[in-house]
Amino acid sequence: MVLFAFLQRILAIASIAVFAVAAWLLWSWYDAEHVAETLNLAEPSNARLWWGGALMAFSLLGRTPMLMLLGRGGTTAPARRAESVAVAGADGSVLHVEVEGAMDGPILVFSHGWGLSARIWAEARADLGKRFGLVFWDLPGLGRSGRPTTGYSVEAFAEDLHAVVDSLPEHRPVILVGHSIGGMIVQTFCARHPELLNHRIAGIVLENTTHTNPLTTMVFSRVLTPLQPLIEFACKLETFVSPLTWAMNWQAYLSGSSHVAARVVGFGTRPMREHLERTTRLITKNSPAVQALGNIAMCRWSVTDRLANVDVPALVFVGGRDLITKDHAGETIAEALPQGRLVRVEDAGHMGPVEKAAFYNEQIGDFAEFVRLLRSRAPAPTRRSFLSPDADLAPPAQPGDGPMDKARPATRTRPAARPI
Repeated sequence: MVLFAFLQRILAIASIAVFAVAAWLLWSWYDAEHVAETLNLAEPSNARLWWGGALMAFSLLGRTPMLMLLGRGGTTAPARRAESVAVAGADGSVLHVEVEGAMDGPILVFSHGWGLSARIWAEARADLGKRFGLVFWDLPGLGRSGRPTTGYSVEAFAEDLHAVVDSLPEHRPVILVGHSIGGMIVQTFCARHPELLNHRIAGIVLENTTHTNPLTTMVFSRVLTPLQPLIEFACKLETFVSPLTWAMNWQAYLSGSSHVAARVVGFGTRPMREHLERTTRLITKNSPAVQALGNIAMCRWSVTDRLANVDVPALVFVGGRDLITKDHAGETIAEALPQGRLVRVEDAGHMGPVEKAAFYNEQIGDFAEFVRLLRSRAPAPTRRSFLSPDADLAPPAQPGDGPMDKARPATRTRPAARPI
């Protein structure tokens, strides 16, 4: 989320500047009124009062009009909390894990993007909970999970995911779902634990993620990649000024400036207001210091040379308007994975799993049903046993007819997602 953090800081500084100008105008008006009253002079113009009041109102109450301008109306899934448990992470942190959904069949384990929390998955809870078991966890240092004791790294997060998987019933297959850094964690987990693939882990879903240093796969990568040492220095500096940054971010949240950053960087289309608000609020609530340390960890990570060993059914989503992770990153992943299948959503941004939740969750549900059927036929699928580039996710019309190569044909690249 380096790109979002950069834009958010710029807009936060601008928001603070507006607040300061408003305060100066109000003070100068009050001072002029006081001088005029003391010296029995004519009352000064009230222009500074009105301008100062308007700018101050925008600085503190601009969120509502910004949401009206940037977002659209619509019905979204209601926020709710499920049964929660505390799981000991591999790095000493205490992980907040929520469990809900069906009591049989595959379990979908969701790993959210950086700066967010399990609250981002409201639509997945509503769309998939009746058919599958669902597990949501907050990454270390975010949401309600404790901070790690050994520092931040994608490899450590992968071992935390391992701890979450180990806490689940052993007789039920697990499908790992990861968005952004969550997808990076899933890839790392699979590369580090290939013995679990096609046994404990029945499949993986990667949403708008990359296979290497995110600076190299985002927009303006040619400019940002050479600046990595400077970016890492800025992130380290932020860990020392985190309280100040946090205050700035909250002021930018109140003014709606942070919502502008989230809309520009995170969404490909005009999102629902609740989607924009939820995303912005979660990023604002989480510690800037934690987010900065996670950004450094992502910049020092890559799994590109190990993707060929991740031999498990895999569904890979890419967004045609994703600025944080350009679509070529997901295309590389889908091509390198032995059983990878690409799903392109042309008008989705980085927050595709939220803004196009209905389409994403429909595809995930079909994929989970496919994996369930696949496991009922054979204990462990062989290499390249998942869908060929020209096969659809839907299982055969008659499950008893034969192998999965009887799946209905379809194109490899999906059309643009239909509106929610």
